[in-house]
Amino acid sequence: MSLGRGVRWLLRLWRECGVQVRSTVAATLVQGVVVLAMGALLLLSLVDDLHRSVDASTLATAQSVAALVPDGVGTSPDLRAAVEAAARRRAAVQVVDAAGAVVASSPDLRGEPPVVDERPAPGDVVHRELRLPFDDDAYRVTALGGAAGGERFTVVVAQSLGTGEDALHAAVAALAVGGPLLLLTVGGATYLFVGRSLRPVSRIRTTVEGISHGNLSGRVPTPPGRDEVARLASTMNSMLAGLERADTAQRQFVSDASHELRSPIATLRAAADIALGRPDRADPRELARLVRGESQRLDALVSDLLLLARVDERSWSAGPGRGEEVDVDDLVTDEHRRLRASTTLTVTLHREPARVVGDRQELSRVVRNLTDNAARHARSAVSIDLRRNGSVAVLTVTNDGAPIPPPDRERVFERFVRLEESRARDSGGSGLGLAVVRDVVAAHGGSVAVVDPPGGAPGTAFRVELPLAEPPGPP
Repeated sequence: MSLGRGVRWLLRLWRECGVQVRSTVAATLVQGVVVLAMGALLLLSLVDDLHRSVDASTLATAQSVAALVPDGVGTSPDLRAAVEAAARRRAAVQVVDAAGAVVASSPDLRGEPPVVDERPAPGDVVHRELRLPFDDDAYRVTALGGAAGGERFTVVVAQSLGTGEDALHAAVAALAVGGPLLLLTVGGATYLFVGRSLRPVSRIRTTVEGISHGNLSGRVPTPPGRDEVARLASTMNSMLAGLERADTAQRQFVSDASHELRSPIATLRAAADIALGRPDRADPRELARLVRGESQRLDALVSDLLLLARVDERSWSAGPGRGEEVDVDDLVTDEHRRLRASTTLTVTLHREPARVVGDRQELSRVVRNLTDNAARHARSAVSIDLRRNGSVAVLTVTNDGAPIPPPDRERVFERFVRLEESRARDSGGSGLGLAVVRDVVAAHGGSVAVVDPPGGAPGTAFRVELPLAEPPGPP
């Protein structure tokens, strides 16, 4: 296996491992690096301390011996006594004259040539580490230069590092045994701790797997605390609640749509059955009017359904670069003309220039649905009012029909909702007109609400607020 293939295999194996294993390996590796670094620093510090201690001891011995060298390098009872005393302290001593001859030595070095070749100047010190012929241990050697009676000499003191090295070996053995045990402890603790921390995530995954099979009412367990896992569970529950509401609304929407579509389709089928089964009793003109009316109703219903589906798929946000600029005052003017031409109602209009950003066709549908709803429920008059209020355009469509009770003012915007006084389908409404208004206005960053008519007049008013288009900047 080549090096590149081996690295790729290791990377693939690493990616396939779970978070628990990867966290354990990463924590163990980091701890291993820390243990090695700290162990190396500890050993280096111990070796340095050992050398400093031995160097200080040998230098003190060398200085005490040099002080006893008589005028003119030679032997004296005091010098021999000092050398023998050093030997009793496990130090090997040589006194070497300027010619390199050993004039005094401890028993261990008797008859041996000079231990070191260095001849430092008087007062200078040289430290070295070497092995002596009579012992296998490493020795720390200090050479101190001196002078007496005009002659130079060198005092050499060597002290074994065996005792200190034994301590170093013990420290290395302790690190060799304690390091792996520490890594095993860290790895095991990390594995258990991460596993315990991920246990709620595993329960969340199991719960979500069950929920994904259609049980949107389920919720993931939320662990105590406010850590990341608890926030994840809370977010998941919020998402599941939204999905459940959307699923419930979708099921209800499909059920209501099916019910609403069944009525015109059944009427068209009955008309076709009459025309085919009893042609002698069927009035062609009456059947044509019936088919045309139901077809128009079916077309309006399907158009509203398609528009709602399109609005659900995307959301407009008023502002530059999103859609086109639409003059709402032109839209309300067109609707004013249409209502006056197609109804006997008194239709009044007050408008101010108002330009918004969005989809012209959808915004035209909003104005059309509001005016159609007002005309359907008005007794004699409809009022259309468009004004600018700060950064929003305010459209108010009022009719003088029966007012909507406050408890129903939110419900009236729900899909396929008809209030008690207008539940008959032959009143012309599909049950989707105001739902279209609410969703399209919301998709354009606006709002719609049922309000009391201005001035306390009887009837119902629908108030729409849309963000105005930002005026173009200076050239």
